[in-house]
Amino acid sequence: MHPLLPDGFLWGASTSAHQTEGGNTNSDWWLMEHGSTGTGHIKEPSGDACDSYHRWREDMDLLAGLGFTDYRFSIEWARIEPAPGEFSRAALDHYRRMVDGARERGLRPMLTLHHFSTPAWFSWDAAESAELFARYVAAAAPVYAEGVEHMCTINEPNMIATMAGFIQLLTTGAAMPEAGLPEPDHAVSQVLINAHRRAVEAVKAHAPHVRTGWTVANQVYQPLPGAEHLAAAYSHPREDLFLQAAADDDWLGVQSYTRTRIGPDGPLPAPPDAERTLTGWEYYPAALGHALRHTAAVVPGVPLIVTENGIATADDTRRVAYTGAALTGMAEAMADGVDVRGYFHWSALDNYEWGTYAPTFGLIQVDRETFARTPKPSAAWLGAIGRTRALPYLP
Repeated sequence: MHPLLPDGFLWGASTSAHQTEGGNTNSDWWLMEHGSTGTGHIKEPSGDACDSYHRWREDMDLLAGLGFTDYRFSIEWARIEPAPGEFSRAALDHYRRMVDGARERGLRPMLTLHHFSTPAWFSWDAAESAELFARYVAAAAPVYAEGVEHMCTINEPNMIATMAGFIQLLTTGAAMPEAGLPEPDHAVSQVLINAHRRAVEAVKAHAPHVRTGWTVANQVYQPLPGAEHLAAAYSHPREDLFLQAAADDDWLGVQSYTRTRIGPDGPLPAPPDAERTLTGWEYYPAALGHALRHTAAVVPGVPLIVTENGIATADDTRRVAYTGAALTGMAEAMADGVDVRGYFHWSALDNYEWGTYAPTFGLIQVDRETFARTPKPSAAWLGAIGRTRALPYLP
């Protein structure tokens, strides 16, 4: 059978500002890319990225023409508030034009307020971080007050807290884990949860109709026999804490790519015979179904939206195979009662993947010299589902 998407189901692709816009010179990531700060893992700077700051109309034209009905993109805090308390009317107008432009093309915009990059002057470990974030969210109200139905406050807060923990290990010279993720910085985790709640209050004060949530990176922790308690303890600070913080939200974003197996001594590397993606992750499309079921169990009653799911590959046939299998897992979870309201593929474009352009996640290829956009076969295949509303065949 070909399961049909429910009425109102969001069907789109995702991008983020820093990864696509280019020239984000007032951001913390720009400083890291040019050696002022950072962890040494950056292989190349973002530069002009995909030049989407100027070419966003073309990006939206392509997505709408392919059949997508929704587009998730982020607005850039570093452009809106380049110095503390100084807000750029031009930047706010720019993002307002993007919201209007999406609606004109039949794309419902889902906005992300924070997608990893921050103004260079900001730090999540400052005492007033949550208050400063809420001030920015309030100042951005002209962008989202009309024409926006879904708002993501913070993208993958668990990864932000984990990166803070990673930097702690670097600065203290402590040993890095051989597999899996470092322990998140617990203080930063709490600041992020507080910032999210303050941001939701700010959004609701200016636009009560906007449905708010945040997105969590789901690692699909799979315990080997006898490691169930260890897996639960490992997952809690890295994932479940952030899922639980969304218990009162309008929706919760699930972002899934692969799995992490947990043995009696902790995380295990991917099986030696596993297919790997360009990020080195295990090719494991079943992760999405597992992630949705786990999230629904942790926060029952909260509607879920798949806000990122995809694969870094140079072989577009593997992208189609991966995505088709992932959508099958999503459809099976929905058939079993998991409340899923939308699916956004990562990514609309081949873009800057936080230190390198090598991993290509995009449905649309971007020429690094000319910025010419070329949709891949996977883009037409996935976009067509937006028209037919029929998911791939379920055996």
